[in-house]
Amino acid sequence: MARAEPKGERRWRHLHLPKLSWFDGARPSGTQLYDRSLLVAVIALIAFGFVMVMSASLAEAQTLKGDPFYFVVRHLFYLAGCVVIAAVVLRIPMKAWDEYSNKLLIGVFLALVLVLFVGHTVNGATRWLSFGPIRIQVAELAKFAFSIYLAGYLVRRHQEVRELAIGFYKPIGVLAVYAFLILLQPDLGTVVVLFVITVGLLWLAGARLKDFIILIIAGLALFVLLVVTEPYRMARVTSFMDPWKDPFGTGYQLTQSLMAYGRGGWFGQGLGNSIQKLEYLPEAHTDFIFAVVGEELGFVGIIGVLAVLMFVALRAIRLGSMCLAAERAFEGYLAYGLGIWVCFQTVVNIGASIGMLPTKGLTLPFISYGGSSLWVMTAAAMILIRIDYERRLDQVQAVQGRGQ
Repeated sequence: MARAEPKGERRWRHLHLPKLSWFDGARPSGTQLYDRSLLVAVIALIAFGFVMVMSASLAEAQTLKGDPFYFVVRHLFYLAGCVVIAAVVLRIPMKAWDEYSNKLLIGVFLALVLVLFVGHTVNGATRWLSFGPIRIQVAELAKFAFSIYLAGYLVRRHQEVRELAIGFYKPIGVLAVYAFLILLQPDLGTVVVLFVITVGLLWLAGARLKDFIILIIAGLALFVLLVVTEPYRMARVTSFMDPWKDPFGTGYQLTQSLMAYGRGGWFGQGLGNSIQKLEYLPEAHTDFIFAVVGEELGFVGIIGVLAVLMFVALRAIRLGSMCLAAERAFEGYLAYGLGIWVCFQTVVNIGASIGMLPTKGLTLPFISYGGSSLWVMTAAAMILIRIDYERRLDQVQAVQGRGQ
């Protein structure tokens, strides 16, 4: 007589995708089908970011808008958007991202062209598309779309990338087109991030060393050319080397940031007690929010925040390795790309605020004020959760299949 299959096992056996069954508790006993620690880390960073934006933005909001809670209210709106984005992205199967990666790339390309003609300009940079009260920074979408495209390309053309120069340089050509449009905004920081993501993924895919040498030399040469041909970029590069040479001119932002770190000491001045945020430090709630963290929470607070950000980046890299081992190449390369993105952008943001790197105008992932960055980073984090969910679900189904 055939054994009756338990109801729970039947449900898991016939589950297709994309419904996240861990929301309604339908999972085999003792099996955790999503990475709780990664989800908690991302939520903690976003919540911490809200607290720091509230602390860092009150004085500037009062001066600019006459309402100290102007940026706080807008950030709450961004957080609501994060919830919607998370709910949507978590239900999209990874095969859909792979299937529509080229269409997504083309859609963002058209948006990059459109922003040059009808984009919103802030501080001389035309980077935003406005949709009523919502403004989207298209360059943030470019990082997201390009990472997905490149992961799909490496799966489809893996052998070509490893053995032929043309396979290596095809995605470089796409990067060049994106970079050209982004530099017209202008936004050199995003171009550097895209370049690092591309180099990192091509290296992990096993591309030939000589192609890398040529690419890196060409990339450095182009970077130097872009710096020396624009006076404001040259000023940024030279001022970070010795900001005290012109502390009230080109070095003003960095010197104020360094003073914030200096006041913080080991344990900080206490949450809300920053002096530099009182309109001494420009962009205190955006690009230089980590300086306010250092002043208010000190070295201990800095190490805590860095530890969580490093955990998220390393978790993504580890997830990429596990996916490649499980023969889920698209998910593996995408997880690698998102991990490189979070790690490098964190390094650049913090490096600029402590004077180790020139100012690039890149936000601190999950923490800085800004709807576009926060929304795109949330989508990237939820894709990591989804990748891990599908990987674990495959393992559960494989175990159940062997037990039939």
